[in-house]
Amino acid sequence: MNQPVRLAISGASGRMGSALLARCRGDRRLRVARAVIDAASDLVGKPVQQPATTGSLSFNAGWNDATQLDVVVDFSTPKGLQAALEYCVESGVALVVGTTGYDADLGKRLEQASQRIAILQAANFSLGMAVLQRLVRDSARALPEWDLEIIEAHHGRKEDAPSGTALALGETAATARGTALQTCASYARQGHPGARGKGEIGFSVIRGGDIVGEHTIMLAGTGERLELTHRATDRGIFARGALEATVWIASQSPGMYGMSDMLEGRLKPDS
Repeated sequence: MNQPVRLAISGASGRMGSALLARCRGDRRLRVARAVIDAASDLVGKPVQQPATTGSLSFNAGWNDATQLDVVVDFSTPKGLQAALEYCVESGVALVVGTTGYDADLGKRLEQASQRIAILQAANFSLGMAVLQRLVRDSARALPEWDLEIIEAHHGRKEDAPSGTALALGETAATARGTALQTCASYARQGHPGARGKGEIGFSVIRGGDIVGEHTIMLAGTGERLELTHRATDRGIFARGALEATVWIASQSPGMYGMSDMLEGRLKPDS
């Protein structure tokens, strides 16, 4: 049997961090070796309650004297991600990035670091969403003249709009059509905006209730319409996908990867 992947979870006390710890329990492919949280947290030094690994595991405030690792999974903050990235580069450890909202400077550092370590970054770790990204790419390329709209729905507490996933889908569609999203996106329509622009990618946002996440890509042609929809009903799917990404990235060479790359690996026929 292969040795389990030794991972650290950065942002271990957050919603996703807790879900990752819980899902690691019983997964023989993985061994949680470190649980990193913000230094200001009251949990620093306290034991992790989830029996996610053999032996004792306590919450740590940083990366000093970190045990030997294969992968760091980061669902923290831009500041936490920066610290995790520095550790990974210095130690030659692969990195899975689930943190969002970081600035262009940190994004550039990630790109530079990918020349030395393997990095997998995603706005959404759902395996179904990875398949949807592929379908959006292929359909946008195959139907370049069709109008394309992205409709997304989330719970009423979500503060950003459109969602990061919706924007990623828009980027995929725009790239497939040989353009950039910033030049063709339309984020609001009201009053008398005029006729739809050629090549425009429109966004519509719904917020309400406890909707986990829904994304629909509508391609509207003359006399027909194609709709591609992904609905998330359980937040556990994101933790599951992130851990699948963890296992996969552990054996990859340096480079910048996405969930689509992992999916491509799954689709390759057995040699």
